[in-house]
Order: sequence, then structure tokens, then C-alpha cells
Amino acid sequence: MHDISQYQDFFISYLKSQSINKEPKNLYEPMEYILGLGGKRMRPVLTLMSAEVFNTDYKKALPAAMAVEVFHNFSLVHDDIMDDAPLRRGKVTVHEKWNINTGILSGDAMLILAYQYFEQYEPAIFRDLAKLFSKTALEVCEGQQWDVDFEERTNVTIPEYLKMIEYKTAVLVAAAMKMGAIVAETSEKEADLIYDFGLNLGLAFQLQDDYLDAFGDPETFGKQVGGDIIENKKTYLYLKSLEFSNPDKALQLENLFHLQLEDNSAKIETAKAIFNESGASKATQEAIEMYTLKAFETLEKMAISEEKKKILKTFGENLMGRTV
Repeated sequence: MHDISQYQDFFISYLKSQSINKEPKNLYEPMEYILGLGGKRMRPVLTLMSAEVFNTDYKKALPAAMAVEVFHNFSLVHDDIMDDAPLRRGKVTVHEKWNINTGILSGDAMLILAYQYFEQYEPAIFRDLAKLFSKTALEVCEGQQWDVDFEERTNVTIPEYLKMIEYKTAVLVAAAMKMGAIVAETSEKEADLIYDFGLNLGLAFQLQDDYLDAFGDPETFGKQVGGDIIENKKTYLYLKSLEFSNPDKALQLENLFHLQLEDNSAKIETAKAIFNESGASKATQEAIEMYTLKAFETLEKMAISEEKKKILKTFGENLMGRTV
């Protein structure tokens, strides 16, 4: 097996070899733009890594990894439209650079393109990949709708929130890993275990994302810090603050998350102060660690070498300590 930076390099080389520079340019240029914005390429790296965990050359998993990355970026284009987000990975979002209609249509085309990458596999593998992908894509949409619904609700529970982030984020991380297992034609048991590893890692990743949205460095985070607070999103930080705060503080936070302001700087600072004072920040960091450790426990059930377990564990540890 290789280290994470090598898998990133392998995937980026493959990505650059995939030319989608076609006509009409206003359909394909936004695809190239969003795919070229960088990021850690976590999901495709997991697909490549997972294939090699099960003794298959990463090259065989490159088309599946590309499908995962194209789908992920399609979802980002549409999410950014829904959130009216100005930045993605520190750059202007697709709908801001072009327009909303272009963002919608280019995103639609990316979803179709993702499916086309599975056509490079033999029928049995194609079937299993497409089946998992369809299930995952629908779950991601369900998670996104819950996320939107929660903005209008005042009674969101922690279990509801965790289910939402499981569907919106974690299932794609899990599916990325299982796709590598499918390409490697490993046993169903091992494929399911690595899915569970990815699911818990994905939950930790999203909780970390929530935390960094409030407390990340704008220079390294790549997105607008405080974006969730501006959009009144009921994140784990928010829900834990309500749980831990006295009635007055809880009411202050609830009132704050009903405001739509031109200048949000004071709103962001007040919310962050409540997150810290209530202990919600600490509880969120503890939850990130808990889900990461649950992922590591799944590794112990897998019939793979200790060296391979260590590589997967290192990936999880790096994820837990990320700043972007």
C-alpha cells in the first residue's frame, strides 16, 4: 500500500487526464472549475486505499474514485446554490462565478457523468457499484432536505441531527470505501465492515466541519467562517448549547438564530461565546473523538494485516486533527 499523499497524487494525475473540455463551454467549464479547486480528495483517496486494503491495485479503482469525486462536487455546486454561499475552498462558488441556472445544469450533468464512470467495469461489479451509488445518492438528497427543514424548526433533537449528517455526509464517505471493496471483489462481510468504518469516520468528519465552521481559521478553512451561524443552522454545537445552557442563555441563542442580518459579525461572536461558555465546544470535540474511536474499533474486526489497519487509522487520526 501507499501513503495518503501518494494516493492523492495518483488520483490528481488521473483527474487531470480526464478531459471534459467540451462544448457547450458554459456546461463543461464549471465542472472543470469545481473539480480543479482542490481539497484533500478524501473520498476518492478512500476508494483507492480501500481497494489496496483488499489486495487489488489502486489503478482498478480509479474510475470508481472519479465517480465519487464527481458526485461529491456535484452536491457541493447545488448545496452552494441552496446556501447562497460565496466561497468554496477559498474561491468563488460556481453560481457566483457564472449564474444559478448554469450551476444547476452543470451540477445535473456532473451527476450523469459520475454514473458513466462505472461503465468501465465488468457487469457484476458495475451492478454492485451502481446499486450502492443510487442508494447513497438518494440518502445524500434526504440528508440535504433534512438540513433545509431543520433551519425552520425549533425542536430539532440530537438524534435527528446525527441522522441528518449521517445521510448528508457520512454515507458518501462510507460508500467511497465500500466501492473500493467492491472493485476488489472482497467478501460481503469485509465490504460491510469497511462501510461501517467509513460511516463513523464520516460522522467525525462532519462534526469536525461543524466545529471548524465556527472556530476555524478563515485562511485555512476555505469557507466563510460562521456560515452555519449566519444561516441559522441547528448544528451539534447549537443543539448542545441549548442542552447545557440555563433558560436565559438558551433563549438568547434561540432568538439569535431567528435573525437575518446585513452585518453578522456580532451575531457570530455572540453565538461562539455561548458555544464555549456552555461547554458545547468541548462536547463537540469529544463527539468527534468518540466517532473516530468507533471507526477504529471496526478495524479490529477486519481480516486485514496490522500494517493496513495502521494506515487506515493514521488517515482517521489526520482527519481528527485537521484545520481545513
